[in-house]
Amino acid sequence: MMGRLLWAAVAGAAMIAAGPADARRKPPPAPPPAPVIPQVSTGDAAIDAYYYYDRAGAPLWTRDDASRLAAARVAEILKRAPIDGLAEGPVLAATVTAALAGGTLNDDALISLAWFKYVKALKAPVAGVEYGDPALMLKVPTAKQVLGEIAAAPSPIARVDAVARVNAFYAALRDSAIANNAASDPHVRATLDRLRLIPDKGKVIVVDTANQRLMMVEDGTVAGSMKVIVGKLKSPTPLIAGTVNYVTLNPYWNIPMDVVQRRVAPVVIKRGVAYLKAARYVTTDRWGVGASEIDPKSIDWKAVAKGEATAYLRQLPGVNNMMGHMKFGFANRFDIFLHDTPHKDLFAKQVRNLSMGCVRLEHAPDLARWLLGSEPKTGDDAPEQQVALTAGVPVYTVYLTANVDGDKLVYADDVYGFDQPAQAQAAVQPPAGPVTDDGTR
Repeated sequence: MMGRLLWAAVAGAAMIAAGPADARRKPPPAPPPAPVIPQVSTGDAAIDAYYYYDRAGAPLWTRDDASRLAAARVAEILKRAPIDGLAEGPVLAATVTAALAGGTLNDDALISLAWFKYVKALKAPVAGVEYGDPALMLKVPTAKQVLGEIAAAPSPIARVDAVARVNAFYAALRDSAIANNAASDPHVRATLDRLRLIPDKGKVIVVDTANQRLMMVEDGTVAGSMKVIVGKLKSPTPLIAGTVNYVTLNPYWNIPMDVVQRRVAPVVIKRGVAYLKAARYVTTDRWGVGASEIDPKSIDWKAVAKGEATAYLRQLPGVNNMMGHMKFGFANRFDIFLHDTPHKDLFAKQVRNLSMGCVRLEHAPDLARWLLGSEPKTGDDAPEQQVALTAGVPVYTVYLTANVDGDKLVYADDVYGFDQPAQAQAAVQPPAGPVTDDGTR
């Protein structure tokens, strides 16, 4: 009897122990099927990937009425896109219109491809520009960046309009050119291309070398302007995008080598080195801030006059200093900068291509006050005092041969020949030596 009970207990325990093992041997339930993400095929891998990975197969332009309105605006913009540098714009406009009518996901992606091509044309680097500040160079965005902005925009049509506007100057010239049947004018096209450089927001200095004018721009509005003197035809002021970080008060004037040879050395030979002191000139061992003064008697001035020897001279600050009371430097290979001048009478001239390339300002203190937000002041008469800006301000020396005057287009003479692509490209080749204003008339 005891044996039978023991056997039953053991068998029952074995059955209990075997239960969980049997359960573990049962196959797990099948996972739910993976969602099927619709794919598009536009011929552009970046667009197709955006729809698969970032949109998970969801439409961008046909998702609601607001996005459809934005797509319709894209079609309108593309019709005029040749003036923006996208020759296939009208063909793409027809594609967008047909895609809106079709309404499939692939149609939606074709609208994205058309918009992406347009934005890339607007953001392409501008040829012939010296980027003293590389951060100011236009960069072609990715498809994810372009389309992501549309997806995140509270108003897709507002975002489309903002991108197509480029900036206030660009939009005004483009509208005027279209209204005046001048969309294909080479000066309009060249000017629009350069205007793409200028941001639509923030504080910006724009130097229009074709019209010899400087504009202080805030959020696309001209806050002030003045006449400027720019480079001669043989030494044109190049196209530059740089950043001003400080104002230099009481600057030196580093006298160009050819001026030393032609104008200074002959006078020293005739009148002696005493002339240098009277003119507030000092001789140095080299160019640059760290240059040391040397005895002018140690220089062979006859050899300098013949071009057989070199003499480095700079003029001390003062009322007759060719840099005036202040200058505004910014990095670039040409050593070009903006500066004051004692020769205010030259601003009465209608054509002011008079410098070696640097830009002379009619009202330099006005620019300094605008940049600093206060009156520029020095504690003493020490030379080369740098007053830092709270934030750097971009400066663009551009060449605007087409402009808007009311409802009319007006043109400036293409004196530098920059509207010819080969000439514009040649302008970015730096000179052999430093470029400083020679102060000549």
